Amino acid sequence: MAKDPVGDKLVIRNVEFIGGMAERHGWRPESSLPEIAFAGRSNVGKSSLLNTLVRRKSFARVSRTPGRTREINFFRINNGFVLVDLPGYGYARISKEKKSEWKPLIESYLRRTTQLRGIVLLLDIRRDPSDDDRAMLDFLAEMEVPTIVALTKKDKLSRAAALERAAEISRALALASEQVIPFSAQSGEGRIELLEAITELVEAVPEADAQ
Repeated sequence: MAKDPVGDKLVIRNVEFIGGMAERHGWRPESSLPEIAFAGRSNVGKSSLLNTLVRRKSFARVSRTPGRTREINFFRINNGFVLVDLPGYGYARISKEKKSEWKPLIESYLRRTTQLRGIVLLLDIRRDPSDDDRAMLDFLAEMEVPTIVALTKKDKLSRAAALERAAEISRALALASEQVIPFSAQSGEGRIELLEAITELVEAVPEADAQ
């Protein structure tokens, strides 16, 4: 069978919710597929980005109260990889008790998952990276997890201002420009670029298998 053209791989045909993980070391769906996880502050627009990415309006619930997602949700995409929606972090109104529950939950997933191929970390293009954002990037670097940074809410700025902010954030976080993708859930700008980056991560051969 002929290999699908690159563009064909970017079409989301099938999305299936396969379960959630609510507790550290708790149950999670079994899968041998590569996993791509999405992380970010609770008010960064992750639900809107995910809905736009897979073109399903109700895929990720958009709540007016950030921080409502309290577990890790797993979705099988095109029977080719698993999209993992991590709980948002860093929202000031969430109780310290909830924050203390979610941090171990996220860290447990990141440390235990052998199928993880990469993380998409969401940052608001209008804001400077927070201490929580930097801590997450440091943790991912320690874990040697390939990371893409999606800069959400690009439509809130002019094209020139968005480009300038993307460059500023790249420099501030010492990231390569190709790691940083400005994204707008309103217009869909950045969707194809983000899907292409995810496809590369999914298709990359893990170092352990390459040796």
